[in-house]
Order: sequence, then structure tokens, then C-alpha cells
Amino acid sequence: MDLGSMDPLVEAILISFDESGNIDLGLKSQAVAYCQQIRENPTICRICIEKLRSCMFPQVRFWCLQTLHEVIRVNYSLMGSDEKDYVRNSVLSISFSKDAIVGILGAGAPAFIKNKLAQVIVSFIYFEYPGIWSSVFLDFLQNLNRGTDVIDMFCRILNVLDDELISLDYPRSPEEVAVSTRVKDSMRQQCVSQIVRAWYDTVTLHRDTEPELCSLVLDTMSRYISWIDIGLVANDAFVPLLFDLILLEGLSAQLRCSAAACISAIVLKRMDPQAKLSLLESLQIGRVFGLITSDDPELVSGVAVLLRDYTMEVLECLKRVTTEESRRQSVKLLDEVLPSVFYIIQKYEADSGFSIVQLLSSYVSTLKGVPSLNDKELHNIGQILEVIRSQIRYDPAYRDNLDSMDKIGIEEEVQMTDYRKDFLVLLRSVGRVAPDFTLMFIRNALISAVSSSLDRNVEEVEAALSLFYAIGESQNEDLLRCEEGLLSELVPMLLSTRFPCHSHRLVALVYLDIVTRYIKFVQVNIQYISMVLAVFLDERGIHHPNGNVSQRASYLFMRVVKLLKSNLVPFIETILQGLQDAIVRFTSTDYMSKALTGSEDGSHIFEAIGMLIGMEDVPMEKQSGYLSSLLTPLCQQVASLLSTSKVDREDESVKLAIIQQIIMAINALSKGFSERLVTARRPAIGHMFKKTMDILLEVLVVYPHTEPLRNKVVSFVHRMVDTLGESVFPYLPKALEQLLTESEPAEMVRFLMLINQLICKFNTSVQDIVEEVFPVIAGRFSHMIPMDAVLSGPGTNTEVFRELQELQKIFYTFLHVITMHGLSSVFLSPKGIGFLDQLVQLLLHTSCNHSDPLIRKACVQIFTRLIKDWCIGPHEEKVPGFQKFVIETFATNCCLYSVLDKSFEFRDANTLLLFGEIVLVQKVMYEKFGDDFLIHFVSRGFPTAHCPQNLAEQYCQKLQGSDVKALKSFYQSLIENLRLQQNGSLVFR
Repeated sequence: MDLGSMDPLVEAILISFDESGNIDLGLKSQAVAYCQQIRENPTICRICIEKLRSCMFPQVRFWCLQTLHEVIRVNYSLMGSDEKDYVRNSVLSISFSKDAIVGILGAGAPAFIKNKLAQVIVSFIYFEYPGIWSSVFLDFLQNLNRGTDVIDMFCRILNVLDDELISLDYPRSPEEVAVSTRVKDSMRQQCVSQIVRAWYDTVTLHRDTEPELCSLVLDTMSRYISWIDIGLVANDAFVPLLFDLILLEGLSAQLRCSAAACISAIVLKRMDPQAKLSLLESLQIGRVFGLITSDDPELVSGVAVLLRDYTMEVLECLKRVTTEESRRQSVKLLDEVLPSVFYIIQKYEADSGFSIVQLLSSYVSTLKGVPSLNDKELHNIGQILEVIRSQIRYDPAYRDNLDSMDKIGIEEEVQMTDYRKDFLVLLRSVGRVAPDFTLMFIRNALISAVSSSLDRNVEEVEAALSLFYAIGESQNEDLLRCEEGLLSELVPMLLSTRFPCHSHRLVALVYLDIVTRYIKFVQVNIQYISMVLAVFLDERGIHHPNGNVSQRASYLFMRVVKLLKSNLVPFIETILQGLQDAIVRFTSTDYMSKALTGSEDGSHIFEAIGMLIGMEDVPMEKQSGYLSSLLTPLCQQVASLLSTSKVDREDESVKLAIIQQIIMAINALSKGFSERLVTARRPAIGHMFKKTMDILLEVLVVYPHTEPLRNKVVSFVHRMVDTLGESVFPYLPKALEQLLTESEPAEMVRFLMLINQLICKFNTSVQDIVEEVFPVIAGRFSHMIPMDAVLSGPGTNTEVFRELQELQKIFYTFLHVITMHGLSSVFLSPKGIGFLDQLVQLLLHTSCNHSDPLIRKACVQIFTRLIKDWCIGPHEEKVPGFQKFVIETFATNCCLYSVLDKSFEFRDANTLLLFGEIVLVQKVMYEKFGDDFLIHFVSRGFPTAHCPQNLAEQYCQKLQGSDVKALKSFYQSLIENLRLQQNGSLVFR
């Protein structure tokens, strides 16, 4: 391209639009900057019009039109009237001039040029119609006879007008809504009927010669039907024309679909339900039913949308009409159209916006409350259920992927799970309307699926099972426990059925989920317990070849045991025998490969066994035998592994993994044994767990720095605290000593959680233990987190800071637990007294400054309790100087200055809880210290906050009263008033 002799602006535009990659980036930047400079020229509109008329390059014409559009849209109010007239008349002449049409709007002109010209004209309409340019639509209507290019341009203008101003599909500002209303009202009065007539004439005249133009006209028309007089299009002229276009073979599918879209727009027109019903009936929609068998997918899609809209409107009429005759009329129309709708749904893919679920849900909702469904309605319900079944069925092409759970299989399962949600909601709605019919359908689907061909067997069975599982969510408790009805046939049938495809992961998983969901039926019908156990103990469950299924089966079996519990006592021997190999896997070094994967499916098996053999219904001798047969080999193996010398890294990691799995199994097993059983009723059982604890605590000695093992042992100690009660005390010193060898924040958090559990469970019984560990904990905490440490804000969103934040939070919980469980004397013990001053200062600082109001609340509560514990009366105290500190420092800083700060947000719920504690501690201080507190708080604190005397007196009255709620309400109002009087911020003293 030779640019040497070109106009500089043309050259710059061409360079800026060049996408060949051959233009230097620097030169391109200069070209863009030059174009922007020209845009700021006061005569830019004239420049653009001249270039539109003289330059043939599409890029230049587009740039000029784009610039005009932007100028009018942004700077219309700044344009002079002469400039507006010039631009308006110019773009209008471009739209009509034959010479211009050949160059700009002819058949070969790019669509983006035409659309941008339409945007320029619509910008004028926005500001000037009907006040200034009232003839804009008439100008075009009078020039439509100039040729199809003008018709095309007029349609584009109407479409852009709809997109940018009228359509409700886009959010509009209040100003745009007002302009839209103004334009539509004026068009209705002036020209809508003429525009509709032009549409009709154009389509009638050009249907055979210009199908694309006619399609454009009809697409435009379908946009406007929603707000023009329906009588202009729903009449004896237009409706027959539209149906002729739809039905006439030989016409393009595009044109036929455009005609169908117009009928859809007529159908969707908002109106009174009775009038709508008459309109729908007059359309005789049945004449298009035959088109759904067409070989043209585009035509079928267009007709499908029409039938969807028609059906939805009939359903809406059925809901809204008030007379029985109108209901019968609606049902008649519905019965006519539904077979075609079901045909489309079942034969074609459910995309292209067909809205299957919405339509079918709307139909089902019309049947709610109907006492007895007739044959036709039941037939339709059956069709809906068949649609659901077919839509939730997996594609056989992904069968192997879904079984092996490779990347493709995972993606397909995620997509199907999401896709199914709405269909399964629909299923449950159907189940509520026709419960027995739905269950019968599922029964037949299961029977059919079992006998289906191998190439569809997996998908058919999985879909039928998924239906059965989903419908269970809508079954009420009484139905699930009923001994009669279809469930009494379905559940046993399911339990006894061996599906040929049971080895497939999807089938096995949903099957196990179903058995678990309907276990309440088995609770009543205990004769099926043996069948349930067989499901979980054979290759359908825990012994399934797929590891994911086996893992899931273990978890679900644990849930089943929890529900059936005492009913399973006669089957304990059978269960233990069936699980023997699963147990052996945990007591054999052959399990190392499984252990290395980190899989924890075995723990659920042990938890289930623990719940079974831990029941008091089990005879003591058998219970001891069962537990011993499980614990003894596990403990022996741990002892053996601990006694062997360390080997190479790979073998050592295998050994650690096995120990970890065994601890986890024992931990899970112990969950089934209650404290009462192992300490009071059958202490021999408790003795076994104590021996186990002896062995497992050795893990901390041999592997003091192996975090995964430490975590598992800590978890086990937590469990033993709950199981053994106070009899765990002799084992605690060794455990706590070993756990304190690590001082990392995460380790300290776990240690403090254990201490908090001990205090909450045993209260003052663990005072000696707490007195021993408190100085160590306090010392390490002050070293890790100084009082002035900043743990929130920029740069603190790292793993290190998160661990410190968690440690800080659990440390304050630790202090809170100590004080609230009668152990505040720990702070005064010989080993703890050295940390008292540091501790009190830390609590003060935190109660006033911490960013988390809940942590501040805990600190205020600690002060409240310490005041109660250490301050006996106005002049009696256990801790010298504490009363003075509370009155002179804590009260003013925490209860006054901290709440005066604007960061104290009363609109925050947690801050309000903190404020409640701050008010309560004032009440406690007054009760303990009397006027010593009140006089200092009012005479020293209030003046610095510029508190008026009358409000100070009211505060005294409220504090001396008995209504804490009234005090809280008054104090909040007082603080808010003082904030308004503040000049600058107060500094804590």
C-alpha cells in the first residue's frame, strides 16, 4: 500500500487500524496519537463528514462514524445548532443518496459501517426525537421505495434503537428509561402503524427474491411486538403471512425461523389471561407440529422455541384464569402441544435455550393440590420422568474415564453433577405430586436397566439408581419407616439385586449412597439387616476392587452402624469376620504401599467396629475379647516398629506411615467407648486403653520431631481424655513433657488446645498440671509474639503470620479458660507470679487495641473474673496494687478511651458484644470498689473526654441502678455524643 501521497489523517487511520504486524509499533503509536489530536479539533464533525464522502477506505469511514457517534453521545449539549443541523442532514443524505449508497451502504459495504451509521442516527434520536427531529422515522418510511439498501438501513436503525435504548434485556439508568418512554410514546402516536405496514409490504414483496432482507425485517419486528399495539400484528393479514412463511417448504430456514420468532413474540405479549387464552387458541399452533420432524436442525430449533413459549403461556393462563371453562380450554391447548414438546426434548439436545426444566416445572406446579391425577396427567408425568431419566444419563463415550477418574472423567462428572441439579429438583417436585407413580417409574427403570444391553448398561443403571437416590430426599420420615407400599418392594429388590455393571465406580457409589439413605426403612424392617451387611461386606462395598468405592463404603458403613447400632449386636461376629482382611491390612507391613498414599479409609472401619463392640449391650467377656484381639496386635506392631533401629530413608518413611495409620485406627476404635463404660462399668476395658496409651506415648520419645506422628498422638490423647476421664492423669506428665519439646507456633497451638480441653473437662482438678506448664507457655508466647507485635494489615497474609495469629488467638483462649474455670490462682503461684505484671499489661493492651473485637471481649471478661476473684471488697485484695491498677488504668483506658475511638464500630455485631462486656465490667467494678471507682472514673476520665456534668450525673445514676440494659443503652448514647464533641483523638494513658 503506497501511503506517500495520502492525506495525513487517512494515512494515520490506516496505520492505527493495521493488524498485519508489519507496522513499526512506534509509528503506530504516533498514528493513534495523531488521530486523537484530530478528534479534539473543534471542526471534527465537518472533517468526518468530508472524509465519509470522499474516502473509499472502510477503516476511514468507520473511524469517522465512530468519532461522530462519540461526539454526539458525549458533547451533544456543547454542539452548536448549525453543527447539529449539518451532521444530521449529512448522515441522512448518506442514508438516501444513490451515490452514497453505492459507496457506503451498497450490497458490498461492510456491516460494521452500516451498524455504526445506525448508531450515529440513534444518537440523534436519543436527544432530538420528537422535539427537534420529529420526522426521523417518517423520513425513512418515505424513502423505503429507493431500494432494499434503505430498508436494510432502516432495520439496522430500529435494531440499534432497541439495543441501546428500548430493550429491557439490559440495565438502564433512570434517564435512559425516561428517554425510552418518551421515544416509544411518540412512535406509538406518530408512526408505529406505518412501520408495521412497511414490514408487511416488504416481506410480501421480497419474500421470494430477498429472503435475507425479509428475515432482517422480521427479526426487527419481533423486537417491537412487546410494546406496540398487538392488533397491528395479531390480525387476519399478518398471522396468516407468518404461518405461510413458517410452513412453506423451499424458503430458507433463516426466514422461516424469523417468522416463528415473530409468532413467539405475539405469544409472549403481556395481556389479560382470558384475552391471552383467546389469542393462543386463534393461532391454531397445531399446524407447525409436523415441522419438528424436519431434517433441518435450524428450523426445528426455531419451531422448538416457539412451542416452548406457547406452552409456557398456556401454563400461565391455566394458573391465572378464574372460570372452569377457561381452565378446560387451557388444558385442551396444553394436551395438544405437550406431545410435540416431549418429542423435541427427547429427540434433540437440551441446549439452544429450550429451558426444559423451567417449562416442565411450570406444568408440574399446575398439578399441585389436585386430589387425583387423571390418565392424561399421569401420562404427562410419565413423559416428564422419562425426560429426567434421559437427561441425567451419562454419555457411554466417557465410561472408562469416569471409572478410572482421569482428568476427562473428573471434568465430566463435575459437569454432570451441576447439570443434574435442576432436573433432580424437578424429580422431587414430581414425586410430591405423584409419589406412587414416581416410585413405580423408578422401579420399572431399575428393572429395565438391569436387563439393558451391555453398551448402555452402566449408564442406564446409574441413571435409574440416581433417580431412586434423589427421590429419597423428598420422602418423609413416616414413609421411610413404613412397612408397606412401594418402598417395601423397592428397598429389598435393590438390596438383593446384583447389577452386571456393579464393578463400575459410578454405579457402585450411587448404590451405596442409596442403601445408606434408605437405612431408616431397615431400622423398622430389621429382617433386611443381613442383606444390608452383605452389601457393605462383599465386593459391592468395602471389598470393591475400586479404591474410591472401598473408601466411600467404609465411611458409609460407619454411618449405617451408627444408625442401626443395637440391632447389630447379633451380627458382630459376622461383621468382624467380614472385616478381618481389612483389619489385617492395618496390622501388616504389607500395607505400606497403601499407607504411603495417605489414604484414611481404614479409620472408618475401626470407628464402626468401635461403635459395635463398645455398646453396653455386648457381654463383658466378649467385649474384652473383641477389643483385645484388635488392640493387642496393633500395639505389638507399634512396639516392634519403635524398637527397630532406623533404616534407610525410604524404609523409614514406610515405617512412620504404618505407625501413623495404626494410631489413627486405635483413635477411631476408641470413639465407640464411653467414659462411663471404661471407668465405672467395665474398668478392664479402660485398662486396655491405658496400656495402649503407654505404648503410643513412646512414639513421642522415639520420634520427638516428626510432626505427622506428633499430631496423631496428640489427637489420640484428646480422645483418651474424653474416654478415660480422670484416670488419664498419670499419663499426662509424660505426654505434656514430650509435647513441650517443640516450640514452633503450630505445635504450641496444638499443645494449648490439649491444655484447654483438660481445663474445660476437669476444672480445678488439673491445677497442679496447669501451674507447671503455665510459666513455660507464657515465656514462649512472649518470646514469639511481643506485646507490640503487629499481626494484621499489609504484608501479614503469609503462612508464618497466619500461624502466629492462630497462636495468639488460642493463647487468649487459654487465659480465658484458666480464669473462667476457677484457676486464676495459677497466675499467683510461685512459678507464675513472675509473669503477672507482663500478663496484666498484655491483657490491658489487647482489651484496648486488638483488631478482633472477640479477642478484646475475651480479655475484658478475664479482667471481670480477676476482679471478682482477687478483689474481696473496697479495701481488701489478694494482689496488692491490682485494685489501683484496675481503677486508674484499666477502667479509663479500656472502658472509656478505647470506645471513644472512631474505630470502635457500634454497627458491628461483634463490637456490640464487646461493648456489652465493657459495660458489665463497670458494673462489677462499682460493686467491688464502690465510690473509689466511680469518683475516679467520673472525675478523672470524663473531663478528659469533655463530658458535660449533667451526663456524668446521669451515668452515675444508671450505674448505681439495677438495670444493666438501661446502663448499656445510656452509655452507648453517651459515647456517641462525646465523639461528636471530640476534637482530635485521645491518647491512651
